[in-house]
Amino acid sequence: MATICGLSIREYCEKAEQFHGGHLAPGMVIAGFMVELARRNIPEGTLFEVICETASCIPDAVQILTPCTIGNQWMKIIDVGRYAMTFYDKYTGEGVRVNLDAEKMKDYPAIAEWHLKLKPKREQDTEALISAILEAGEDILAACRIQVTPEFLGKRQKTVGICPVCKESFRSSEGTICPACKNSVLPYVSAPAKAESGR
Repeated sequence: MATICGLSIREYCEKAEQFHGGHLAPGMVIAGFMVELARRNIPEGTLFEVICETASCIPDAVQILTPCTIGNQWMKIIDVGRYAMTFYDKYTGEGVRVNLDAEKMKDYPAIAEWHLKLKPKREQDTEALISAILEAGEDILAACRIQVTPEFLGKRQKTVGICPVCKESFRSSEGTICPACKNSVLPYVSAPAKAESGR
């Protein structure tokens, strides 16, 4: 019987549903199989990190099934919109990339319709879709060996400074003004009234 990183399929689906806000997303089921395939293809005992090529579902599965999280920075999200992940040795950069294979999906029309958005969500049968994903398992995935480039390897030195504009601390390795003030990247403006401060 198939397992995902030591969990039964049912156990993984229950964890994924709970982690994902009470909803079992089809992408989470596929991502579980992806993590399992990647883990099997790196040597036991490897201290590894993960690169996710989408912010959708894959990072959640990685955080459920591995020690790699956004918070400990062992997982990076480089959102290029591809349903793929790379597991690699954090010191040598040797690893494996796993992706959802468009060619292999042709054998599973319900999965292709969902992933390629060929049918509106309201017309999709989620239960049938998840059944198709469970039936397909790793058959819709591809894996290849990769070598991660040096800038992603080893422990990266962090420096902290105080931004002269907003007066807040920030990672200062890339300049003297924080990126929020320099590039105006935040989706809000400050209001004149102050919120109640913490104790």
